[in-house]
Amino acid sequence: MAKTFLLGMNAKLYYGPRSDTPATLSPASMTVAGNVKDLTLTMEAGEADVTTRANSGWRATAPTLRECTVEFQMQFLPEDAAFLAIRTAFMTAGEIALAPLTDVHTEDGAFGPVGNFTITGFSSSQPLEEAITVDVTAKLSAFGSLFEG
Repeated sequence: MAKTFLLGMNAKLYYGPRSDTPATLSPASMTVAGNVKDLTLTMEAGEADVTTRANSGWRATAPTLRECTVEFQMQFLPEDAAFLAIRTAFMTAGEIALAPLTDVHTEDGAFGPVGNFTITGFSSSQPLEEAITVDVTAKLSAFGSLFEG
């Protein structure tokens, strides 16, 4: 039976060591980061103005370079392997392999980019009555593939 909708609670963020050959990265060889709360995947393209006088007074736009940003929140747990790997990538200005997917990689319809990412944001929030969390921003540095399960 086909799914009529996907729930965010079933989505997965996979992580692993950076790869010299990002096209060979696979979520199957990566680890699920269980310490992730809300996640936002943004894929956008730049724009080129390709307007000509022959376009009847309408502006024409063509997509140019694409970019991918993953923003998510995780609890501040220094013993958590995913937290440690992401913090290390940030502190060393290194890369980490990530695959933010809409479902477990073995499910039909799972979708998301796979590649090496740099961690450009690692901000901590310390509310009085909540767990300490970290807001993470990861930007694609080497595209591997667009996973479609």
